[in-house]
Amino acid sequence: MADPLTASTVDTTGKAKAKDTKGIKDIEGIEGAKGAANAGGGPGARPGEWRSAARRRAGTPHAAAGSGRARLRWIVGGATLAVLAAGAVLLPWLGGLDERVLDYGAVRRPPSAEHLFGTDETGRDLVLLAFAGLRVSLLVAVLCAVISTVFGAVVGAVSGAVGGWTDRLLMRVVDTINAVPHLLLGIVIVALYRGSLTAVVASIALTHWTTVARIVRSEVLSLRQRPYIDAAISGGSSRWRVVRRHLLPAVVPQAAISAVLLLPHAVWHETALSFLGLGLPPHMASIGNILGDGRDAVLLGAWWIVTLPSVLLVVATLAVSGVAATWRDRLVPRRRSELAL
Repeated sequence: MADPLTASTVDTTGKAKAKDTKGIKDIEGIEGAKGAANAGGGPGARPGEWRSAARRRAGTPHAAAGSGRARLRWIVGGATLAVLAAGAVLLPWLGGLDERVLDYGAVRRPPSAEHLFGTDETGRDLVLLAFAGLRVSLLVAVLCAVISTVFGAVVGAVSGAVGGWTDRLLMRVVDTINAVPHLLLGIVIVALYRGSLTAVVASIALTHWTTVARIVRSEVLSLRQRPYIDAAISGGSSRWRVVRRHLLPAVVPQAAISAVLLLPHAVWHETALSFLGLGLPPHMASIGNILGDGRDAVLLGAWWIVTLPSVLLVVATLAVSGVAATWRDRLVPRRRSELAL
């Protein structure tokens, strides 16, 4: 007959061993789960493992296809812009275009071997005239984009860095400007100084800086939470020194992307104002002026007068948008969840 005390001891020891074995298995299971999470870039992954997971995701077919499309968009957009810019600079010069010389013997001639896209109402070759107009429109758009970006970046940086009533006041000004349609506000500004290049640039720049200001303000508010900003302030740096040395350089990529994205908007606004007769002076060949001068000729059957300028306008817009979108994707990385799709 077995000793009750011995049997109880053996039973207790067996249960303890079973519990120890179960605990070891549980620990191994937890470690395995952590390893799987780390290998897949889960929440418990270390930075090196995050990078490894990101590289594995980047090698997926979807990521490769997205990278290929972005590269193609960049190449096609950049090449198109280069061709348009070269044509806008060289063609009017090589063709000997003089916008002041009129040839009434060649008025509204249809496309032919001599004039590939015909002539306008004053006998000027439309290929040379359209590229000359594209040059003027792009130069005006670049000037407007630079002014809008610089002004908006300064306002957004000050608003985000200072905060308080300054931030609230500046954002109310932004909301007020955004509440009015940009084209309508531009028409009001241009109407005060009709036919002036300065008025056109001012009207476009003053109606497009608000978007840049909001983007830069949001970026500055995010940067203010970074440890190195706290360290700079704790080290005795003034608020303006922090803005000048740390915040403004950090928002340059976002501001640059905003400037490129503003180019198509500026081109279309200049075209709309000139088409309505409120834009650039009539003697300046811009896309808007060419379309405005040719709208009556279209009713007479001279459809070719507006064809090439319209095509150049659309192609330039698509090319700039493609380059800007690709640049934005490179400078502002997507979230990891988007990379995994």
